[in-house]
Amino acid sequence: MQTVALGVLVFARTGRPGWAGLVAAAGFIPMGLLAPIGGALADHLDRRRWLITTTAAETMFALVLTLLVGLHLDPPWALVILSFLGGAAGAIGFPAYQAMMPDLVPPEDLLGAVSLSSAQYNMGRVIGPALAGLILLTQNFAIVFAVNAASFGAVVIALLLVRLPKPVPHDGHLSMAARIAEGARAARTEPGCRSAIIWISVVALLASPFIALVPAMAHVVRPSGWSLGLTTAALVTAQGIGAVAGALALPGMAIRFGRLTMLRTALFALPVLLCVYAVSPTLPVAAIAFVAVGAAYICILSGLNTVVQHRAPVAARGRILSIYMMALGLIYPLGAIIQGSIADLHGVRAVTIAGALALLALVTLASFFRPTVLSNLGDPEPTASPPGSKPNEPTEPDEPPVIDVLEADAAQSGGAA
Repeated sequence: MQTVALGVLVFARTGRPGWAGLVAAAGFIPMGLLAPIGGALADHLDRRRWLITTTAAETMFALVLTLLVGLHLDPPWALVILSFLGGAAGAIGFPAYQAMMPDLVPPEDLLGAVSLSSAQYNMGRVIGPALAGLILLTQNFAIVFAVNAASFGAVVIALLLVRLPKPVPHDGHLSMAARIAEGARAARTEPGCRSAIIWISVVALLASPFIALVPAMAHVVRPSGWSLGLTTAALVTAQGIGAVAGALALPGMAIRFGRLTMLRTALFALPVLLCVYAVSPTLPVAAIAFVAVGAAYICILSGLNTVVQHRAPVAARGRILSIYMMALGLIYPLGAIIQGSIADLHGVRAVTIAGALALLALVTLASFFRPTVLSNLGDPEPTASPPGSKPNEPTEPDEPPVIDVLEADAAQSGGAA
């Protein structure tokens, strides 16, 4: 609800897609700047308690936003700042949320759990925009932001009910910078994590800005008599429906066709579907295309996220996930600002098509010339057992692990749109 209302409010005040891209970017930039700190804290603190703390901070900034909008003390720059502060609180807590997922399910259910998490998140993208659109018929943006502030109470209740294994012991002598650097080395060393970070960066720059530019696209396809807020809500809801459907279908399709095959297919399908969405002449056609875009996009995000969660060393999981999120958090807002500025000059349709074609070209080139960048996203090859050992008997590694801090009890602990 808040995402839709902020985009509509800023675009309605300024009439410029660039401002819509900027306010969306402001909420994501902190993920790029602060996610490594959040990751280090996720591997260092009690994750559940830390999440409760950061959720309380998000609630406070949502209340401030409600108050300023209700009092009409809300110039566009103030909305950008509050979007940034709320994003900052979320950025330092989100790695802990991500890192909790493997603690709650067995490894074979991880893709299903990540997909279910994506489905519940995107169900909010279905229900939230629809509610926002209805409320915005009254032109009262403050009500939308007040409901968002109240909704954080549900998050706190859920966290109070969760029980996690004891945190992995850590070396208290390492500085924050040293722990972050250690996580970066682990991400660079593990091929699957490295490839996932590369691809989320590419997708974030070239494809993801379509999210920030939805209000601008809504302005282009708005039917006669429809408000901008209602049209934007319709498009975001369509994307959310596709994302929920894609997230729920992904685990079964991955079992049937293979997780890597599904991820490859989504990487090729997304840019094609974005082009169809960009040339849609009317709102109904754009909404149908956006359902398909939402399904392909969530398959990519869930698939890449699962790669990192599955293959990251448990003692550094929070830090590696934070680097993954840093790539998304830094590059998506950069792409949103760049594409928003280009859209100011050449239109939202043209910039969406250009980004989609660039993504399609890179995926195609990688398939032919750097296939390992894609194949590394699959499950790691099983390590051959030395002569004389039983097939399932654990063996000692030939070299010390990348993260040599506290792996003894890590098998039962760890730390998940």
